[in-house]
Amino acid sequence: MKHEQLAKDILSGVGGKQNINSVVHCATRLRFKLKNDGNAKTDDLKNLPGVITVMQSGGQYQVVVGNEVSDVYKALLQVGNMNADEPVSSDESESYGKKESLLGRFIDLISGVFTPILGLLAATGMIKGFLSMFTSLEWLDPASGTYQLLNAAGDCLFYFFPIFLGYTAMKKFGGSPFLGMAIGASLVYPTLSGLSGGEPLYTLFTGTLFESPIHITFLGIPVILMSYSSSVIPIIIAAYFGAKVEAFFKKIIPSVVRTFLTPFFTILIVVPVTFLLIGPIATWASQLIGAGVSGIYDLSPLVTGIVVGGLWQVLVIFGLHWGIVPIMLLNLSTLKADPILAMMFAASFAQIGAVLGVMLKTKNTKLKSLGVPAFVSGIFGVTEPAIYGLTLPLKKPFIMSCISSAVAGGIIGFAGSKMFVFASGIFGVPALISPTAGINYEFWMAMIATVIAFVLSFVLVYFVGFKDPANPETAKQTPEPVKEEKAALEPNPNNRYEIASPMTGDVVPLQEINDATFAGEHMGKGIAIRPTSGRVVSPINGVVQTIYRTKHAIGLVDDQGVEILIHIGQDTVQLKGQHFTAHVKDGDRVNVGDLIVEFDLQAIIDAGYETVTPIIVTNTADYLDVVGTTDRKVQEKDKLITVIG
Repeated sequence: MKHEQLAKDILSGVGGKQNINSVVHCATRLRFKLKNDGNAKTDDLKNLPGVITVMQSGGQYQVVVGNEVSDVYKALLQVGNMNADEPVSSDESESYGKKESLLGRFIDLISGVFTPILGLLAATGMIKGFLSMFTSLEWLDPASGTYQLLNAAGDCLFYFFPIFLGYTAMKKFGGSPFLGMAIGASLVYPTLSGLSGGEPLYTLFTGTLFESPIHITFLGIPVILMSYSSSVIPIIIAAYFGAKVEAFFKKIIPSVVRTFLTPFFTILIVVPVTFLLIGPIATWASQLIGAGVSGIYDLSPLVTGIVVGGLWQVLVIFGLHWGIVPIMLLNLSTLKADPILAMMFAASFAQIGAVLGVMLKTKNTKLKSLGVPAFVSGIFGVTEPAIYGLTLPLKKPFIMSCISSAVAGGIIGFAGSKMFVFASGIFGVPALISPTAGINYEFWMAMIATVIAFVLSFVLVYFVGFKDPANPETAKQTPEPVKEEKAALEPNPNNRYEIASPMTGDVVPLQEINDATFAGEHMGKGIAIRPTSGRVVSPINGVVQTIYRTKHAIGLVDDQGVEILIHIGQDTVQLKGQHFTAHVKDGDRVNVGDLIVEFDLQAIIDAGYETVTPIIVTNTADYLDVVGTTDRKVQEKDKLITVIG
């Protein structure tokens, strides 16, 4: 499995399966709900190859891995023996009493409901966008069978949105997803939709904002029929109510008949309540929210565009953009168009303009290599690799991209441009074409603004500049006298250097220890030993470079320049030197077998610490290979590691 090792390292880095309540993923991130964020090794995770960065936002512990997130997620589920359809742990109370903010809970809810269908939402939006473009250019006749079939493919998700959201929302609330689908399907049942076309029996709330014709009743209670196709809020609230009702019946119904009686009573209660109460109130609330957003937009489209465009990438960093997704979808369902999607459209192009500026300006080879995949991802609207890998660490390029995006957002807002389906990146271009007006002034202004965002961001980054980090290769260079001394120590390519065992114990492959940094060989290659005695002796003839203040780790360099790190146990730094006795100090000369450190093995075990000890060649990159022994047990001074020059 390609991503197995990365998945193991991430699982270890977040504190293991026992520290996870739930995990989902979006376009670029693994989104964990952890029992205790303090158990996660954030710095180790950030240093993993394949991890772009780690964020803590919205009540979630987010590990950003980029475009291969779905594959990493599958590998994580497999190596952790977790089920994608169920929480890893149902005991949220194990989160050490940690209370999330209202905003945190809201962001977690929205991301949990919408993340699973985000790709499908974008895909169907792209189909609708291209259909608008093809009909505007008169490449396709709207009356043709080809158009009708493709239109069905593009409309399928949004038309039956309550069914899809019923599944994801019910799953998020801990209920049975198929029950959620059944509730959603009832909302778009064609026969009920058709009943609203005839003469009403009577009208409720006449003369008010909530005036509603009544066509049917349920047990004598008037039912306000509404169009729930493409709706968002009603099914989410209904799913929450359904999960509570289902949980109640699961508790009181005997297990022998629970399988069919629980869904029977749940549907029997939830569907009528949804039509009688939840649906109308939620729909009116949706319309009020949509009207409120439109009101803010109408006050000053220019200012709204500047704010949305300028802050969008900041929201993405913290995952807070999920809070705006429901408003976008509400606008698409109620107004059939959304200005917010349009105002943030140019943000990804501002990012790739900044990335191009960095790629052409920098002399750092690593930044240049990171720039290519980040640029390609940004073209398709996925900007996290660009943000976390390049522009944000360099600071100025990120600021320049935000300024450029704000300028573009202001232009788009002033022009009144809108998006008519959910899409992003280059595939969002057709989504800016109105299905009725075609390619018009608003479309062209959005295109001009997007070009301005890209060019302005590139120009600002290239000519204003940024602090260019030194190349790793040149950064390693030292003044000439030291270089000459180092050259004398550099190994001959034909040489092999033997590193002795610093302790007695059982040999453990480095990849099997419960520490992502060592297991992932980020410190270098080597091997580990589970000690059976409390002695550490010198494995080389050389010098003690560093003995840590807590005495749990020792750095040595041998006479040929091989650098060794011995790290006694895992997390033993927390013992603050207790149970350790050092017999050498920094700069001391040592030979193979000289006693370096003694430690109380049993006391460390009794304190709850793992004693497996990695022995690492920290300058592995200077050699052709580092090979550990195949023996299962070793004694002090036995051959442990061979370094091939």
